[in-house]
Amino acid sequence: MVNPLFRRLALLTGSEAALALEKSRVIVFGLGGVGSWCAEALVRSGIGNISLVDSDRVSASNVNRQAQATSKNIGLEKAGELEKRLLEINPSCKIRSFPRVFSRETAELFDISTADFVIDAIDTLTHKLDLIETAISPCRILFSSMGMAQKVDPTLIRTADIWETSGCPLARLVRQGLKKRNFSGHFTAVYSPERLPNMGDLSTEDEGSGGESPEKSPGKRPLGSFVGVTAAAGLVLASLVVREICARTLSGQDPGATP
Repeated sequence: MVNPLFRRLALLTGSEAALALEKSRVIVFGLGGVGSWCAEALVRSGIGNISLVDSDRVSASNVNRQAQATSKNIGLEKAGELEKRLLEINPSCKIRSFPRVFSRETAELFDISTADFVIDAIDTLTHKLDLIETAISPCRILFSSMGMAQKVDPTLIRTADIWETSGCPLARLVRQGLKKRNFSGHFTAVYSPERLPNMGDLSTEDEGSGGESPEKSPGKRPLGSFVGVTAAAGLVLASLVVREICARTLSGQDPGATP
């Protein structure tokens, strides 16, 4: 039986797909302005098992764009705060939060092998590349967010195979990094070719933006971000997951089976 919370979605997808969403397992890496909204959209779409990964804590500069960030929870762990929010939306959702950094060294902590879908909303280039290499498998699908900082028009957001992206600085760095690692796999990237000059002079430290910055390293001034774009990118990522599950259901394929 379809969860009453998601009856309106079931009217759109059909009850079989709605039940498949409930059985699907997703892990979201990076809970900033992109990943946090992706996770919320997935839970609001009836995903029944989700893992949340982010080592950062909520800061004042997160409030303008991150789903779990408020003026009242500054200093608390992003992963734990988002878990609380998502359980209020759907108390029956199985949620695990990991306040840890993903890297080659920590990869085994996150049970990626049990996931049907992996969402990459990491903004640290090395860790992003590590995740892409680790997550690519015939048994699961990876969807990856590119840079969403310095953008104000969500209608320019696109999806493409990573090797076909253009106009996005982070996507370029990812392509270059993957080539250096002799990686030739394929996955769908969410990106925007919009390019704007720096419109602000904010000089506070960047606490981690989850797929929003072209690159992140000590000493670099953070770039401006707008929730209308970062959240839209997160919703596109969630849409990719939902549409894939629905398509598999319609084709008679087990949503968790090898594509």
